[in-house]
Amino acid sequence: MQHILLMITILTCLSTAGMAQKKKGTQKINPIPVAFDSAKWRAEYYIQDRDTAYADPRVGLKKLMGGNKRFTEGKSLRPRQDSLALHGTEGGQKPFAIIVGCSDSRVPNEIIFDQGVGDLFIVRTAGQVMAQASYGSIEFATLALGSKLIVVLGHQKCGAVDAAVKRPDNPPGHIVTLINAIKPAAEKSKFMAGDRLENAIRQNVIEQVNELRDLDPVLAKKYQSGEILIVGAVYNLHSGNVEFLPDTLTNLPEKKN
Repeated sequence: MQHILLMITILTCLSTAGMAQKKKGTQKINPIPVAFDSAKWRAEYYIQDRDTAYADPRVGLKKLMGGNKRFTEGKSLRPRQDSLALHGTEGGQKPFAIIVGCSDSRVPNEIIFDQGVGDLFIVRTAGQVMAQASYGSIEFATLALGSKLIVVLGHQKCGAVDAAVKRPDNPPGHIVTLINAIKPAAEKSKFMAGDRLENAIRQNVIEQVNELRDLDPVLAKKYQSGEILIVGAVYNLHSGNVEFLPDTLTNLPEKKN
């Protein structure tokens, strides 16, 4: 009888240990070494609520910068990226930023800025070239949805800009429209020191930022009054870093009361 009781005790201990080990193995490990709620961490990665970012484009800009910093350092929070967040937007949307970006599949906007469902209104074409439909989409997000921050986002090794630099003979179909739209930036890059393609990519973003800032009747007025901000950035495919171009961050208009 004692042998039977001993055997039961041993089996019970082994079973309990196995369950504990299994539970331990499935526990999620927090990738963030510093407490999320610490003031230092929140300041360093500019953790800001959506409502404040939606109301003030200057806060929204910092929110994007902080999100990209988290992404490049492997500390992404991946906020509001589950089915619950998706269902929660069924009644409407209030994206705090409009991203005018390239269609390139290597530039996933919500991931590189560490934002979630409903945060970004994205308009994408190759080389982020804009036409009437793009203008209308941006104006819709500004007027109907209340988005106040517009970011023109180019990226390293952009094929559309590369085509404008190389100017191939007889490009097929409507690809020539992309080349023609980027041609002014490609021409200016001839006279710049450094890598011509990278210079053309940056210049193309700057040209497009200026294009939107001068776009009547909606964007120009709102930009000049400081109600909206329009800035430019370039995404690095290798590092994951988004560089907001200094040329587009200087002399920004102050909001008028």
